[in-house]
Amino acid sequence: METIAGFDDFYEISSTSFLAAPAPTDNSGSSTVYPTELLTTRPEVSAFQLLSNSLESVFDSPEAFYSDAKLVLSDDKEVSFHRCILSARSPFFKTALAAAEKVQKSTPVKLELKKLAKECDVGFDSVVAVLAYVYSGRVRPPPKGVSECADESCCHVACRPAVDFMVEVLYLAFVFQIPELVTMYQRHLLDVIEKVIIEDTLVVLKLANICGKACKKLFDKCREIIVKSDVDVVSLKKSLPEDVAKQVINIRKELGLEVAEPEKHVSNIHKALESDDLALVDMLLKEGHTNLDDAYALHFAVAYCDVQTATDLLELELADVNRRNRRGYTVLHVAAMRKEPTLIALLLTKGANASETSLDGRTALVIAKQVTKAAECCILGKGELSPKGGVCVEILEQPDSKREPIHEDVSPSLAVSAADELKIKLIDLENRVQMAQFFFPRQAQVAMEIAQMKGTNEFMTTPDLYMGPFKFLEMHRSRLTALSRTVELGKRFFPRCSKVLDDIVDSEDLTVLALIDEETPEQRQQKRQRYMEIHETLQDAFSKDNEEFKKSSSLSASSSSTSKHSAKKRSNAKHSHRRR
Repeated sequence: METIAGFDDFYEISSTSFLAAPAPTDNSGSSTVYPTELLTTRPEVSAFQLLSNSLESVFDSPEAFYSDAKLVLSDDKEVSFHRCILSARSPFFKTALAAAEKVQKSTPVKLELKKLAKECDVGFDSVVAVLAYVYSGRVRPPPKGVSECADESCCHVACRPAVDFMVEVLYLAFVFQIPELVTMYQRHLLDVIEKVIIEDTLVVLKLANICGKACKKLFDKCREIIVKSDVDVVSLKKSLPEDVAKQVINIRKELGLEVAEPEKHVSNIHKALESDDLALVDMLLKEGHTNLDDAYALHFAVAYCDVQTATDLLELELADVNRRNRRGYTVLHVAAMRKEPTLIALLLTKGANASETSLDGRTALVIAKQVTKAAECCILGKGELSPKGGVCVEILEQPDSKREPIHEDVSPSLAVSAADELKIKLIDLENRVQMAQFFFPRQAQVAMEIAQMKGTNEFMTTPDLYMGPFKFLEMHRSRLTALSRTVELGKRFFPRCSKVLDDIVDSEDLTVLALIDEETPEQRQQKRQRYMEIHETLQDAFSKDNEEFKKSSSLSASSSSTSKHSAKKRSNAKHSHRRR
């Protein structure tokens, strides 16, 4: 199986690395890789290798070696490092740390990455890869599952996770002023850019523009690919800086290629959606110059607008959810490219066909897998927030039999239910949804947003509701409908999670534990003991869920390997998915 160029099982030492001894390179400018035999026969290289290993161990065990600074990422994760090493090795960090020390008097000194690298978001693994290089002068292979997508049939050379990792490392190398690492990763991207889908090529082009002269070769190559592609003007203007988009459009005109600008009425609808102004959209539609389908408004909203705006537009039910845009993609395909589980689930409830394939033969599930890291599709511990990509794959993996549009009236028959029965039903549903929020927060959030739980009042808010006669009000009716719909959506899209909740609820009387009343010390002790029993049941349910998930994943992987969905060489006739 192919791997990203330069990321095999060995470390690559650049000929311009801090630690590598000078060595000749070939005419292509590629970095020198020292074979094992050479490392053992050249004393100076062996010495560099030993020094590199030592510095790398210092980076990997920061607390053991008295780290005194931290790099804080946007998600509040921290990477520890040593000021003396980074200051000595990098002029950029020497300047940044000197400025920080004037403001911060305490140790460790903290640098916020978002203030140092403002143009792009970067992940933890990319930061570690770059700092490890600064310490050791060697390029680490990407961590397993980070540069590989969830599609087992993909060769993981040019899928989105692989491209994202290379783009992030290249950007950080540019910001941190590490020219040899910039050269190395520019070369890696040039090696695979012909295999990269067109939406990801737009991202690489944007990054190459940020890096300026340092990535001119990469910029020119990506621009050439985009010029010859079928990317529409709207996508160009949304994905690229204004001057770069103009360059592409002007070159197309010079070459005599068609440049179809959107009609004024279509642009007005897009602008209204960008402003989250559905009232203005309604006014424009009433003028009669165009409609949502002709404007590809759903595609635009799902790709580029706020999730709530796209949700509100879908709720109007004025557009065909299975309509294809000019590049052959349905709205569900676009939602899968964006990795937005709420929109995917909502589209399925509105009748979107998950089996529809794009012009290059990919379903929404395959697209979702190819834009999602393999590491995002693993079972997490209870209460951990699942990555959006993994939740998208989980939703789309549900059988077709569960994908019929859901009925709006999913509440129990309220007319024949007694008030006390409704009270118990409300308590049970509140308990179940609260458990889902605690144990499966991302999945619960998706179901609750579609069921519009935010628009209802929580039932279990005061002790008085558990005492005396219960009067069923309209607010309780709305809450019961929203809770019932949330539970049904959870069972439909997340049966794995629902099964865990069923195992708990069926074996416990949670309502008794939830009641608020005066208790004796003995009763409190009994409840505490019962809680521990519930905890053990939960652990058993999670263990069983893990085993079943692993089995289903292996079966899914073996079946998916029979159908090839690996990336093909781009041609003007081929269509690729949108990159958000």
